[in-house]
Amino acid sequence: MVGRSIIRGVVGCPATKREYRIENGVANFILADAPPLPEHSDEAPVDAQTVHALLGVTTPGGYIVLLGSAARLGVGLSELIGGVHFVGLNVPDGVEPSVAMSVLRGPSPLPLRSSMARGVVIGAEYAVGSWLAEGSRVLLSGLRVVVFKEAAVVPGTRALASGHGLWVGQKG
Repeated sequence: MVGRSIIRGVVGCPATKREYRIENGVANFILADAPPLPEHSDEAPVDAQTVHALLGVTTPGGYIVLLGSAARLGVGLSELIGGVHFVGLNVPDGVEPSVAMSVLRGPSPLPLRSSMARGVVIGAEYAVGSWLAEGSRVLLSGLRVVVFKEAAVVPGTRALASGHGLWVGQKG
């Protein structure tokens, strides 16, 4: 441990009795026989300020989930939304755990409880099928998901806007 951060160790699931490694501050929930994760997109189509405005989160507290290449905006978003903790899932190389962001690697379904996030941002490489459904599952009702792909269909949400490489929806 360093401060409150676990750098190396094991986390266990009480339901399945499985154990998962934590290395370099990243909890790895991927099993040996899991299919490969998508390749990361090169760039986010917008900056952190735009995503901040689209999410509509302006007060401290809770969690925002950043999936895939969307995690590249974690540092910028944490500077704009103080007091919110970010969870980066399947982040690209160069995105590191920090005081403001925990980093996990995992398959779909996401290793997060339902209705826990105040916002979800999904990178283009994860803008498909079960990953979109999982983004909706972890999002609190009435709050927003931003997807880096205009033609996204996120189950359980209604579209608010799309264009310029983005789709924004609100969970019903």
